[in-house]
Amino acid sequence: MKINMNTNCKMYFSLFRIRFNFNLQYRAVVLGVIIKGFFWSLMEVLGYLALYRTNLTAFPMELSQTVSYVWAHQSFIVLFTVVFADGEIYSSIRSGAVACDLARPAGLYGWWFCQSASNRLSFALVNCLPVLLLGMLLPKPYGLTLPTSPTQWILFTLSAMTAFGVTVAFAMLMYVSLFYLVSQRGIQMMVRLTSIFFSGGIIPLPFFPEPVLRIVQWLPFAAMQNMPLQIFCGRMMGSDAVRGICFQLFWLAILVLTGRAAMAQATKKVIINGG
Repeated sequence: MKINMNTNCKMYFSLFRIRFNFNLQYRAVVLGVIIKGFFWSLMEVLGYLALYRTNLTAFPMELSQTVSYVWAHQSFIVLFTVVFADGEIYSSIRSGAVACDLARPAGLYGWWFCQSASNRLSFALVNCLPVLLLGMLLPKPYGLTLPTSPTQWILFTLSAMTAFGVTVAFAMLMYVSLFYLVSQRGIQMMVRLTSIFFSGGIIPLPFFPEPVLRIVQWLPFAAMQNMPLQIFCGRMMGSDAVRGICFQLFWLAILVLTGRAAMAQATKKVIINGG
């Protein structure tokens, strides 16, 4: 059956909306995430303040930039987390329910991409604003400093959207790999640790040693949360930010094309055990 482009778009949008509304039901989880994000950010800020007191000029980012980076990281952490709550995808492969997904008139790659994106976005929207607001209410040097110009906001928004796409596209490669694995735990742990560290989730990439940074800055992880957060805190602006967004678009295209090709190869012959 031939499905036109308009029908496919409506189908993917409906899936996105359904998954988005479904995840908003978990209010207790959302409240817990907000409280955790606030206090974790505050502890990180206090740690950086102790470091900066030793020598303000010894670090690659200004104190206000680092503090803003920490608050923004916790606010948008769900958007830029590769390994997230996509248990239904893992379960469908393990249980054989993926056969139903393959029978749908929509492509499996687009179906899972929308499902994964909506899961992240629904949690991020209810987590982002409260943590940002709490960070803004704190006095300096503990509080968040927002971007000061419309241009910076526009560049940040473009970079954040692209980073979100890169994150989901990288997660799709992990999902495809599960067609060849018995359990997802090993690949989840490896991807979680690697992506968090090399995307600036533990410390900002500018804090990396120069020899390591020369390599890390070209990896797809650098196109995830690192880029929009650097723009948000004001360390990357103007032409540097534009080049950074182009770098993100490059990796987005590479990851999506690779993911689609890998998905097509993996689903050429799928054996459902037990049926």
